[in-house]
Amino acid sequence: MNHPYTFDPLPEPAAAPGEFSFAAVGLDHGHIYGMADGLIGAGATAKWVFDADADKAASFAKRYPTARVASSEQQILDDPEVRLVATAAIPSERAAVALRAIEAGKDAFVDKAPLTSFEQLAAAREATARTGRKYAVYYGERLHTESSILAGQLIERGAIGRVLQVVSFGPHRIGGGRPGWFYDPAQYGGILCDIGSHNFDQILFYTGATDGRIVSSTVANYAHPDTPGLQDFGDAHVVLDNGASGYVRVDWFTPEGLGVFGDGRTIILGTDGYIELRKYIDIGTENGGGQVLLVNQEGQYRFDANGMTGFPYFGQLIRDCLDGTENAMTQAHAFKAAELSLQAQTSAEVLAP
Repeated sequence: MNHPYTFDPLPEPAAAPGEFSFAAVGLDHGHIYGMADGLIGAGATAKWVFDADADKAASFAKRYPTARVASSEQQILDDPEVRLVATAAIPSERAAVALRAIEAGKDAFVDKAPLTSFEQLAAAREATARTGRKYAVYYGERLHTESSILAGQLIERGAIGRVLQVVSFGPHRIGGGRPGWFYDPAQYGGILCDIGSHNFDQILFYTGATDGRIVSSTVANYAHPDTPGLQDFGDAHVVLDNGASGYVRVDWFTPEGLGVFGDGRTIILGTDGYIELRKYIDIGTENGGGQVLLVNQEGQYRFDANGMTGFPYFGQLIRDCLDGTENAMTQAHAFKAAELSLQAQTSAEVLAP
């Protein structure tokens, strides 16, 4: 069905060759590759990589040949050409890496969950306020999926009116070969802090809220008694400062029969319609992921977002670092999504298996 909407042009590279160099420090989560791909696609250059595991560093350097393997993190921090340090270290260690980068005069780009305690959050807020440096966060389920970006453009154009509620589902598959920290809540932060941070980011963004309070939250280990530190289920209900609300459900119960790691979906209710995102798969069809379904007063529409939006966040982040602007994501938003995640995690009722 034809639609009446026009969308933003695809993003152009935001930096000239050699204008913006970054380094990767801490490669414990594979998201570091998505972070690097996004930056390089927007014009950045990978100059250095460091990890205590030499094999991980070598693999990164093989994938990105401009990146040299550093002998230490300090070698990277001492390089004045490095503008930004990206990290996907163990979640509980990400804040320390980011804060060392900020104190060295660089911006930080941190995988989600960006931190795992209120103490780390306070330290990050203090450091960014004092230095003016950025503690940017890779909330990839919104920033690195075109369906999520297209939904934002539709909302901006008034396609569903005022957003009243966002319901965000983050199912995942455990698979095999997980490292020990994956099962230790002191290191991964708990399921609502870790996976759930993606969802709180989406709730704040689509509703346009700047604050909220957790009404209720739960976590559980329903089906993995051999790894008691794993939380395989979590959910939360949040009420936002502008009267909207949100619901989060995250879990590790994706069945083997699904063709992707998880059937991530987001449903956005507005006064004049609703949007459903089928981010990674459209089950029972050959459509693939990246599907955006819109129903409003004018009709019902389906968009295949693949190739429609690109990933403007990364170029905006590069320009923000170079120009001292704040267009990619406000620092307040990045921290508020993390804060709500921590509040949901620490107040959660633990359900019996």
